[in-house]
Amino acid sequence: MRSSKFLTVCAALFSATSLADSNLSEPLSSQQILPDGFKPPQVFQNVNLLRTTNLEKGYIRETVNVVIENIDSKAQDQYYIPFSADVIDKVGGLEVRDKKNPGPAFKAEVVEYDPNSSTQFFLTTLPAPLAPKSQLTLSITYHILSTLTPLPQKIGQQERQYLLYTFSTYTPSAYPTLKQKTKLKFPTTDIPDVIGGDPDRQGSAFTYGPYNEVVPAGAREEASVRYEFTKPLIYATRLERDIEVSHWGGNLATEERYWLTNLGASLRENFSRVQWAATQYYNPPTSALRELKVPLKVGSLNPYFTDDIGNVSTSRFRSSRKEALLELKPRYPVFGGWKYSFRIGWDADLKSFLRKLGNPEGGHVLKVPFLEGPKMGEGVSYGKVEVRVILPEGARNVRFETEMPLVGVEEGTHRTFMDTVGRTTLKLTAMNVVDEARDKTLMVTYDYPFSAAFRKPITIFLGIVAVFATAWGIGQLDVSIGKQS
Repeated sequence: MRSSKFLTVCAALFSATSLADSNLSEPLSSQQILPDGFKPPQVFQNVNLLRTTNLEKGYIRETVNVVIENIDSKAQDQYYIPFSADVIDKVGGLEVRDKKNPGPAFKAEVVEYDPNSSTQFFLTTLPAPLAPKSQLTLSITYHILSTLTPLPQKIGQQERQYLLYTFSTYTPSAYPTLKQKTKLKFPTTDIPDVIGGDPDRQGSAFTYGPYNEVVPAGAREEASVRYEFTKPLIYATRLERDIEVSHWGGNLATEERYWLTNLGASLRENFSRVQWAATQYYNPPTSALRELKVPLKVGSLNPYFTDDIGNVSTSRFRSSRKEALLELKPRYPVFGGWKYSFRIGWDADLKSFLRKLGNPEGGHVLKVPFLEGPKMGEGVSYGKVEVRVILPEGARNVRFETEMPLVGVEEGTHRTFMDTVGRTTLKLTAMNVVDEARDKTLMVTYDYPFSAAFRKPITIFLGIVAVFATAWGIGQLDVSIGKQS
């Protein structure tokens, strides 16, 4: 029996550029199923490997630069990347590229495997088979969410927060490695506990290795570090993002709905409003989320900030010719384990995002960011992101292109005031996303014929005519009780 959770992971971590037709409604999924007890063919060896783990944010960012060599007698193009079973469903944004020849990322996907195995695999396919005894330098990047553990798990309101990170000093690999090194980058030099390994310390960076002996495939050497991170671990369990296109109004309306939580250490005692008010005068480091800064596109207008209670007045919007910044302050500080849900929205000039193709079908191209949202030094991670593009009524032949790994694509309709058949909507779902995805774009192509542009005013005109005709008809009725003379 294949695990249903693992099937979801296979879809969520599909890391290829997506180009979908308007009738695409099935979620993306793994294309290969490995037999139970599978072991990657030993056709490669890692000649030299450097892994860099960045712990400066509330999630883990890893970059692995590795020189691989084909040691088989035939050309090979399939390279396996292993992850432990308890981590793989938290991995996102995995990309594999040629380090020396920058270009599009290689095809990479999670392959279905024995759900009871302690190791699962990504499979990346090289753009061209690597000839025997040839070498290629790969750059593998990814991030891991929700794996940093606060230690201690409960702290005082004004105490510093420390995180525990457990890892292997040997980089997990499906192939033997001749030489390797692991570097860790910390946010501060306050690292009180180091267990396992003998790292070379240089300021806020640790280096394990180099290990010049041959490390067999699958080898591990456990180690852990505990370091200071007195910042909130901002995690959105869900983000719903609506982008509404209005041709008649020349407006692009955006609304985002957040379900936030702080994964940091919880409070040991009850929250003290007096202590919190006192800290506002000298602004010490804190593990609580006290504000969010959301950079918007220049020219954004009419921002708003609401939550479950209503409008939140503790916000500030700065707009100029060079920048637009929305500063948000929740109704209360969000400490570890606390939650806060809210929504924000704004308008923008449609001309900055939309252009016409000039074809007879009335083709248009919409180019918008896949993700905007807060931009914080401690980072923001998202468990699930749903982006819904609401196109004008009558839009058809919808296609899209994005670099974001997607778990689902769905097309439907959205009805609002005075609509007839409803507006065409495109809903895209992604998993395990981080704020670095702000650089990713979403391009939507659709046809909007000239006749469809007049659907709304014709509907309004006919509605008004119907009202007056009905009123006139009612006025002609004889509702008197007595006989006419």
